[in-house]
Amino acid sequence: MAVALGPGQGGTCPVNNIPRLAGPADLSQVRAVVAAAYGKYTARMEKAPAPVYRDYAEAIDHELVWVIGDPIQGLISLVPAHDALLIENIAVQPSSRGSGLGRRLMEFAEGQAMAREVRRLTLNTNEAMPENVSIYRHLGFSEVDRRTEDGYRRIYMEKTLQNAN
Repeated sequence: MAVALGPGQGGTCPVNNIPRLAGPADLSQVRAVVAAAYGKYTARMEKAPAPVYRDYAEAIDHELVWVIGDPIQGLISLVPAHDALLIENIAVQPSSRGSGLGRRLMEFAEGQAMAREVRRLTLNTNEAMPENVSIYRHLGFSEVDRRTEDGYRRIYMEKTLQNAN
């Protein structure tokens, strides 16, 4: 899935805002955050970004989605994938962009990978979201591939983690 993370208009990030596993009661808020986060990209693309079509009920049932805020302001979907942890999706409410929530969620993903003794984080984003590529590079990710899948021009990135066994 493409990843929505970008510089924004401000907002606040309370210190005690810790990601928690999403539950079935969070489904409507999860969908709303994803729709809002990816809304700005729809005009740039031939079809809506892939995360908009994701079955989040299934992802929540499989304990893949972590949320932050009350009400939910951001989320990250983490999927174990061979020798890596895939950041399937990261989305932040537009009103909370620039508040540090995206960075906090990315740091959480690193912690989850290390706890699982996984050495790599992987993700993909869309060529129509160049600002995200810059952010991921700043966070230590490197581009490893580009290809078109399901009508999306995807950029694949990864980060090797230190101190993971």
